[in-house]
Amino acid sequence: MPPGMAFGDTSRRTRFSALLRRIAGSARERIGIGELIDGFGERSFGAAMLLLALPNMAPLPPGASTLFGLPLVLIAAQLALGRRVIWLPVTLRRRSIAAPLFSRMVNVTRPYLRFAERLLRPRLNFMLGPLATRLTGAACVVLAILIALPIPIANFLSGLAVAAFALGLLRDDGAAVLAGWTVTAVSLAATALVSGAVWIAIRKTVEWVTGLSG
Repeated sequence: MPPGMAFGDTSRRTRFSALLRRIAGSARERIGIGELIDGFGERSFGAAMLLLALPNMAPLPPGASTLFGLPLVLIAAQLALGRRVIWLPVTLRRRSIAAPLFSRMVNVTRPYLRFAERLLRPRLNFMLGPLATRLTGAACVVLAILIALPIPIANFLSGLAVAAFALGLLRDDGAAVLAGWTVTAVSLAATALVSGAVWIAIRKTVEWVTGLSG
């Protein structure tokens, strides 16, 4: 596929799961990040956020979540600033994904996407206005930072929240955005609890070691 060519119809009437299958079925060895983002057209923000959020809802090797979290910070920040087109550094745009790996990811997530898409429909437009969308972007920046941190529970819940926000943007569904805010609150609370428990454990360990040495 030549650079800049769109993946067929990318309007909101086309289901995202169908668009992913179309991309995965393209006869090529690698899929460029830049042309992938460009190919999503008017849905680039929701599409990019969803693609970066979905892997965090599955078990990942240590450190892998950072690879998804950092680009997500960049994209979510642009949404928060009100940009209409995603800007990526040239070095990132030139990176590519092996087609077999992309196909596996699509095959795993597509059934869940199709189920979610059957529930989505345009509603609660006040959750999708310019100000509301900027606030959504700001929330996704915080969630992306949590995704980048090595906290398993935070990774899953934050990824789930970003996915809900992204689906709402993709299908103009304010109810999905509202669900994203709900999961965001749960994610922040869970992160605080886990971080507090880890801090207490570290402090008690230090006190125990200090007591032994004394």
